Amino acid sequence: MVVPSWRVTVQWSPVRNSGVQPGGGFDGDVVLDAGPLTRQWSWLDPAIKVGGMAGVGYEVWGSGTRVVLVHGSLAVGPTEWEGQRPLAAQGYQLVVPTRRAYVPQSGTVGEDFLEDGQDLAELLGDGAHLVGHSYGGLAAMVAAAARPEAVHSLVLAEAPVFSVTAEHPDVVRLREQLETVSARAGSDREFLEGFLDAVGAPLEEFPPEVLDDLTTMVPALRLGRLAWRSDVPVESLLGAPFPTLVISGNHHAAFTAICDGLARVLGAQHRVVEGAGHDMQTMADAFNAALLDLWRGTG
Repeated sequence: MVVPSWRVTVQWSPVRNSGVQPGGGFDGDVVLDAGPLTRQWSWLDPAIKVGGMAGVGYEVWGSGTRVVLVHGSLAVGPTEWEGQRPLAAQGYQLVVPTRRAYVPQSGTVGEDFLEDGQDLAELLGDGAHLVGHSYGGLAAMVAAAARPEAVHSLVLAEAPVFSVTAEHPDVVRLREQLETVSARAGSDREFLEGFLDAVGAPLEEFPPEVLDDLTTMVPALRLGRLAWRSDVPVESLLGAPFPTLVISGNHHAAFTAICDGLARVLGAQHRVVEGAGHDMQTMADAFNAALLDLWRGTG
């Protein structure tokens, strides 16, 4: 999740032989509107050959070694990863999908890291570095387990794998808070406010219009496969043939415990990027440096 710097609107048009027909017969363009600075992206880029990707939109930035960047909950891909765009000028092709539940008219109601992981496995192509933030990290783990031979490296930025430290008191407390929010919240706005409070994102930091935008995305989270109730196939990554880096923001005791546990179980490096809470990727200089250190070390 990031504080969006523009709003998302959708323009639909008749199918133009794109091979993608979300909602049964239409494809479309998503316009990220920042006033006079309007950027547009399409469902599929013909430079990337994929199959079975109906309902998934993505951008491609740059050329070179492929990198797949997977966004978290309450976000869309291009907004979340804007700080990583400069990496496209350093010999990397950044493939930036928006997961199914966040693509308007995709027909997907709630996010599901198992389904998303299968989509991502296709985007890996002949091989790619894979970076997943928050819920997107769960999907990245599924993709890496499905096609380990196509993964150059895996980065998990505060992926909420509750099972690796299930008995840690701070993790137990966070799970209980999230269950309370799920049980008691009435409207999507009430759910959003409770969720943000539980994960340590102060409401006062969000302008009203941003909260309005985030509220529209709540059903994707609320009606999806909830991370704190789900078993993530961590064991399938044990002994993986690629290096893994875990990144945390040192802002929430439960997330720190989860990242410590995940790094320990996977035998991964663990780096801390402070200053932006859960949205570590917005501290672009430090986050990108961590990525480059890993990628360049893979040869």
